Amino acid sequence: MNPQLAGLDDLQGTYVFDLRVSHRAMKLNRFLWNMIGAPARDTFKADPVKAMTEAGLSAEEQELVRKEDWIGLIRYGASFFVLEKFARVAGRTNLEVYAMMRGETFDDFMKTRRVPECR
Repeated sequence: MNPQLAGLDDLQGTYVFDLRVSHRAMKLNRFLWNMIGAPARDTFKADPVKAMTEAGLSAEEQELVRKEDWIGLIRYGASFFVLEKFARVAGRTNLEVYAMMRGETFDDFMKTRRVPECR
């Protein structure tokens, strides 16, 4: 094990993104990254299963995407930077995604912010 990662498993809410995770989630991250292009977005919106299958996503990856399981995607190895691309396709804002990651409603999440009325 990489000594720089020692103890990270004990930090709640920390999900290591190393070479092993990067390799495992490469197809998923490429799929999410491709959401920056209109053709990929249009294909996904028209037939999500076909788009995910053509991208080579595993059944587990497809289920995470289908359910919009944001924290599950992060735990699996999705890069947050590409997850944001998919969030826009799914019609979600970053704040909505953060709330879902915390298992909260959007309104409950906003109550924890310094400016809860800001949307």
